Parts: sequence; C-alpha cells; structure tokens
Amino acid sequence: MRFMVIVKAPAELEAMGPPDPAAMEAMGKYNEELVKAGILLAADGLQPSSKGAKVRFKGDKRTVIDGPFTESKELIGGYWIFQCRSLEECIEWVKRCPGALPDIESEIEIRPMVEMTDFDMPPEVREKFDQMAAQIAANNRS
Repeated sequence: MRFMVIVKAPAELEAMGPPDPAAMEAMGKYNEELVKAGILLAADGLQPSSKGAKVRFKGDKRTVIDGPFTESKELIGGYWIFQCRSLEECIEWVKRCPGALPDIESEIEIRPMVEMTDFDMPPEVREKFDQMAAQIAANNRS
C-alpha cells in the first residue's frame, strides 16, 4: 500500500531558509533507513511558496495567484512516498522522523494513495492507464 507523507511547513519555517547542516544530516540518516527498509519510493522538498504559483479554477475561468501564499495556514514543505503494509506501519515510520526545529511545532500528514485497482473500469481503459504508467516510469529513468 502506498502512502503520501506530506511535510507541512509552518510560515516561520518557510521564512527561515535552508536548514542547518545538522538537521540535513539527521534527515539524510532517516532517509537512508527508509531506503534500506524498502519503504521509500520517492521524496522531495519544495521551494518556498514565494517561488510558486496557484491556478484557481471556476468553470472555464483560470486565475493565477503568485506566491507567497500568505493566506494559507498550512504550506507543504516536501513529501515522501512510502510503501508500507498498513497505515499503522506508515505511522510508526513517520514517528521516527527527526524534527526540523525543536522550538517550532510542525506536522506531517499521511494519506493513502488511490491505486488503479481501487476502480472498476473496462479492460481497454485499464490498458490505457497501464500504458501511461509505463511511459511515466520510462520518462523517470531518462
């Protein structure tokens, strides 16, 4: 079962810039544990929201909102994709994650990912999804 593990970035943390080397080392060790255990499928951090944009949809209208997203209470600072046997196993791995800063409260959200097998679809539609998945995997190897 795959899980998206979403690292929330409080506004204070996003404003601070890159983490100190000790925090990076601790996170590197944690990620190594995840890789050795066969849990980690993907992981990335995100640039501050000041470097991003949002696209808001309403019917046919599209509105672009440039960062920073000061109205957002919870920003996403990064993510992992874990492969675990259960939500409980995923929670146990997340509880081992080193905290970013001891004085700033942060949060990590865990969400099970939807798998194509969760949907009842005709074989020809499943075939198209399988072909897209194979193409995505090939693109990621390049």
